Amino acid sequence: MKMKYLDENEYFSTKDMALATTISYFGYPIEDIDKDDPSRSSFIFKRNKKLDELVQGFWSNSLKVSPLAFFNSLRSIKTQLYQS
Repeated sequence: MKMKYLDENEYFSTKDMALATTISYFGYPIEDIDKDDPSRSSFIFKRNKKLDELVQGFWSNSLKVSPLAFFNSLRSIKTQLYQS
């Protein structure tokens, strides 16, 4: 599903792999990966208030994660990135 024109109220997009991994770690599935920019892909998530709070927590460095589970989320995202 390619979403060329994102409704910013409905979807959240990031090119930051660590942020995308964190969002995925907390249970938000990737809706799409935009690979139009060959140097950096964008990860697209369905937006809601809790997602916005999660992103804020990421940037304020206030989240706690299990290192092993985070690494597994990172591997899963990389698999999706390179297989799609």
